[in-house]
Amino acid sequence: MIMTVDRYVPIAEEIEAYALDHTDPEPPLLARLNRDAHVKLLRPRMIAGHLQGRVLKMFCRMMRPKRLLEIGTYTGYATFCMAEGTDDDAVIHTVEVNDEMEPFFHTYWSQHPGRTKICPHWDDVRRVLPTLGDELFDLVYIDADKRDYCDYYDLVFPHVRPGGLILADNTLWSGKVVDEGAPRADAQTRGILAFNERIKADDRVEKVLLPLRDGLTVIWKRY
Repeated sequence: MIMTVDRYVPIAEEIEAYALDHTDPEPPLLARLNRDAHVKLLRPRMIAGHLQGRVLKMFCRMMRPKRLLEIGTYTGYATFCMAEGTDDDAVIHTVEVNDEMEPFFHTYWSQHPGRTKICPHWDDVRRVLPTLGDELFDLVYIDADKRDYCDYYDLVFPHVRPGGLILADNTLWSGKVVDEGAPRADAQTRGILAFNERIKADDRVEKVLLPLRDGLTVIWKRY
């Protein structure tokens, strides 16, 4: 904790612990996935995690989207959270370019009660999207290579219905977006900075960058 003269200022870890304590728990399957990722994967922090996963589910509860696209499956944690929050007739196309993640994903996909909603694609989204038909998406979740966020945004925008949502993860990028000392030569950081400026300037959308976990930008398509 941090003590000041006249008030108590909790640190981020305490705030997150309090928030999690007052949020629905992880389903047992996702809790096992979370633990397994931290044991077996080199970058377990890349999963959405408990709090953000419940937020994704809540967005789906509120929107009731029927057609969803996820760019960046990784372990499937976020995919499974969205599947929890969608109706039985929803379809979630999730795309992952790294096919080495396929065995890990399938371990949990095969056990998930919403697995029939989920259509995994192990390829580059630039090749996958043209094969998915002309129907517009209600919700798109972007959590892939940060260098390509602007390209992903331009790629999916025509395929999102007016009134649909685009969610972009990691848009605070471990605080590097405000760290003048951070190495701006880092292509991932430059990609996030460019994406954030692109969204800020786009009058076709309304947007809010939530300081949730590593930053979650919520983008509502006006037209």
